[in-house]
Amino acid sequence: MNNSILIADDHPLILKGLNDFLVENGYNVLARAKDGREAYQLIKEKQPDIAILDIRMPYLDGLEIARKCHEEELSTKIVLITFEKDEALYEQAKGLNIYGYVLKEFALEEIENCLNSVQNNIPYFSPELLEFLEVDESVKALHLLTTTEKEILRLISENKTAKEIGEQMYISSRTVEKHKSNIIKKLDITPFQNNLLIWVKENQRHLS
Repeated sequence: MNNSILIADDHPLILKGLNDFLVENGYNVLARAKDGREAYQLIKEKQPDIAILDIRMPYLDGLEIARKCHEEELSTKIVLITFEKDEALYEQAKGLNIYGYVLKEFALEEIENCLNSVQNNIPYFSPELLEFLEVDESVKALHLLTTTEKEILRLISENKTAKEIGEQMYISSRTVEKHKSNIIKKLDITPFQNNLLIWVKENQRHLS
């Protein structure tokens, strides 16, 4: 739990509540910010491992900060918190390679699960959000996959790495990566880092 964390929200009570919760649970809160401009400057100065950002903030919103961090190749992993169940925002967030998207009404219940996931390099998206959006796009294309590709998807859903999948299926990790590229093309998944893993998490119920 020693990853350094920055939190930013323009609502003082939410900011304090989140800060107190994280500190009480042993997390290393490096800094906190009350607007987007301050948050972005602190991310550049302190380079925290994780930044938990409100999507709607003055000066710069969470998505704009995520975009700047993405463009500047900053290593801070971005987690967005919001009251909005909005598919357009969600798709923008995925395109910016963010690591988490948590609904504020469930923030204190979910933030620990989210941080544990992010610390293991696994993106986390609020289950209630995914259920609301019913993100089933490209599920109908699953029939295009070979038996091997479907098995690789199933193993990805168990958080196995390409090396572990290769060992289990008696193929090289390079072959696994080729299969993953084919899967991304067949399912028409935008080829951003982690997007296949995100797709698997969203559509896990269809992979059994």
